[in-house]
Amino acid sequence: MMFPIENDAITLGILIVVLAAIFKTNSMPRFAGFYKYVPALLLCYFIPAIINSLGLFDHDSSDRLYFMASRFLLPASLVLLCVNIDLRGVLRLGPKALIMFLTSTVSIIIGAPIALYLVSLAAPELLMGEGPDAIWRGLATIAGSWIGGGANQTAMKEIYGASDALFSAMIVVDVFVANIWMAFLLFGAGVSDKLDLKLKADNSAITDLRQRVEKQQQAAARVASFTDIMMILGVGFGMVALSHALSGTIGPAVGARISAILAENPDSWVRLFTSFGSSFFWLVVIATIGGVLLSFTRARNLEGAGASKFGSAFLYVLVGTIGLHMDIGKLISEWHVFKFILSIGFIWILVHISILLLVGKIIRAPFFFIAVGSQANIGGAASAPIVASAFSPALAPVGVLLAVLGYAVGTFGAIACAILMQALTI
Repeated sequence: MMFPIENDAITLGILIVVLAAIFKTNSMPRFAGFYKYVPALLLCYFIPAIINSLGLFDHDSSDRLYFMASRFLLPASLVLLCVNIDLRGVLRLGPKALIMFLTSTVSIIIGAPIALYLVSLAAPELLMGEGPDAIWRGLATIAGSWIGGGANQTAMKEIYGASDALFSAMIVVDVFVANIWMAFLLFGAGVSDKLDLKLKADNSAITDLRQRVEKQQQAAARVASFTDIMMILGVGFGMVALSHALSGTIGPAVGARISAILAENPDSWVRLFTSFGSSFFWLVVIATIGGVLLSFTRARNLEGAGASKFGSAFLYVLVGTIGLHMDIGKLISEWHVFKFILSIGFIWILVHISILLLVGKIIRAPFFFIAVGSQANIGGAASAPIVASAFSPALAPVGVLLAVLGYAVGTFGAIACAILMQALTI
């Protein structure tokens, strides 16, 4: 086999075999210690990146695969991850659970511009530039991840055009900072009674919640039939088709209107919304809204057959194709920029924690709602149930429920965050 590999089929085949090996080892007890500290998502990105850095794949082949994954698999993933949202179930969790979830979301939205501004006092160059390497573009991808998840993160990369090198640095900061915070939450779960006393919270509602959740989760899963699989694909890619059709019309129309306004007044506030003229922006928004609307129909029953598993599989293929664009050597050579990004990440998470604890203290929310509300945003559906189950295995579905809600608000929250950061740089 000649290198670099130019055949798309070979490249895709190798990529999926790598992903399969990662998740196979992730399910094996002998590797439990390793994956405790190294998330599977990180490997899905960095192993293809290592292969690419060795020059084994052709750049054009990687570009074609990424285009396929971002335009077809990403919107399908968003639809299938949102289709199982149980908004009624979320409302039944009670006001404190929703307040802490939304507080977490808002703290992430405003935390990024605060952190960016504070670090820029020492490094003013962080607020300069509007190209693909502009720091705010990369931070927007972390906002997508911390409010929603991997699908929202990669959507932000495409919407705001963050460079591959910048996105690589953001992936590292995202995983590193988020995992440190998760470790504190797991520790807090073990002493939650003491924390509830300090918060003066009434945790009797948690007991009632645990009993209700156990009843709600009975017999939801089933073995997927062939019809189920075809229905999942039909719902996912049918909405992708509709999203492409609508975004191809809406995007250019909005873009033309924004361009006309800026031609007359270059300093207009409309310049903060130039991303709204992107067809891809509307592709992501329409797919997300479509998935949420489908959750009110019988399509939500497809989750019992594994709709979100298909969505996750599509997402990981996309993550792998992004990894094929990363050059690890270039990331190392740009440490002088990376150290500032890491500083922003730590300040950002501290703002999030401060606001979360303050609101939790004011409304006397049990630490369970604080922890799960935070992790449902920052950790997503992969780790929110882990934190929830640290309090009680029966409460794991609560983490999933709130995390899935994060998929729906992640795109819009990250866009709001990006607009605030962009305003700082202009």
